[in-house]
Order: sequence, then C-alpha cells, then structure tokens
Amino acid sequence: MSLFSIILLAAALAMDAFSVAVTDGMIVQNIKFSDKIKIGLFFGIFQFLMPCIGNFIASFASGYIEKFDHWIAFILLAFLGIRMIIEARGEQEIPSNPLKTSTLFFMAIATSIDALAAGITLAAINTPIFFPSLIIGITAFLFSFVGVSIGKRFGDLLGNKAEITGGIVLILIGTKTLIEHLFNL
Repeated sequence: MSLFSIILLAAALAMDAFSVAVTDGMIVQNIKFSDKIKIGLFFGIFQFLMPCIGNFIASFASGYIEKFDHWIAFILLAFLGIRMIIEARGEQEIPSNPLKTSTLFFMAIATSIDALAAGITLAAINTPIFFPSLIIGITAFLFSFVGVSIGKRFGDLLGNKAEITGGIVLILIGTKTLIEHLFNL
C-alpha cells in the first residue's frame, strides 16, 4: 500500500474521532491545552491499536468480527449520545464530563471500530501493520486535537445547547456507521 493511500485511509478513519472531539470541545467549559492533548491521545492511541488488533485476529476471526463491529460502534455511540442529551436536559444531577476517563475510553473504542476492520483488511492484502497503524494513530491525534479547538468555538456560539447538539452528533455518527455497514455503502 502506498504512503498516499495510507494517509487517505488514516484521514478517513480519523473523521469519526474528529467529530467526537468537536463535540467534546463544544461541551467542556474552559478547556485547557492538557485536555486537548488527553482527548487527542485517547483517540490517537486507540486508532493506532485497533488496526494492530484487527491485523492480529485477521488470521482466524475476520469474518466473525466484520459481522458485528458496526453494531458495537452504533450501540456505544448511541448510548453516549442519549446520555449526553438526558444530562443536558437536566434529568440527571451529574453534569456531563467528556474528559472523564471512562467516557473517553468508550468514545475512543466506538470511533476506532472501523480501524479494527482496516487492520483486518490490511492483513488480507499482506501489508505490514506497524507503519500504517502509526500513521493512522498520529492522524487521529492531530484531527482530534484540532477538533476540540473547533468545537470550543462552536460551543461558545451554541451556549447550553452544545451538549444536546453533541449528543445528537454522536447518535448520528453511530447511525451512519450502522447504515454504511448494513447496506455496504
């Protein structure tokens, strides 16, 4: 696989992480540089690891994983999105915190399911996995870091509706992933 193809793949895989990072930026008040790094690292590390994992399991379980990976992404993102909307409407006393480690963990997994499938695909075409995974991880980190900053600007414009908007975005990303896989789009 050419370097150009790897970069295009990395950019495509980073789009979901970018969208979620924009959402995180909209929600977090007074976001710090270290918060942007934390979000970028979560998405970048998972985007790096998932193709490696996909490549590893490709030899014995690729058909099985591909049958349900989109459902996992949909369920995780829909759950997080619905939770954010409920919290924004004041139906829970605990404010939403997308910087919470457990929340970032689930968002990073949900947005990197496609990277797992990419690792399976790279194994199928006999592409060594480390370099593409590194490019994918770095790209996700950069896209996420920038996404948080963009989201902060939108969050300032949206005010208290940012969390509801963010929840809707997460649900839409999960739905898009599910539809693309169900209908081979």
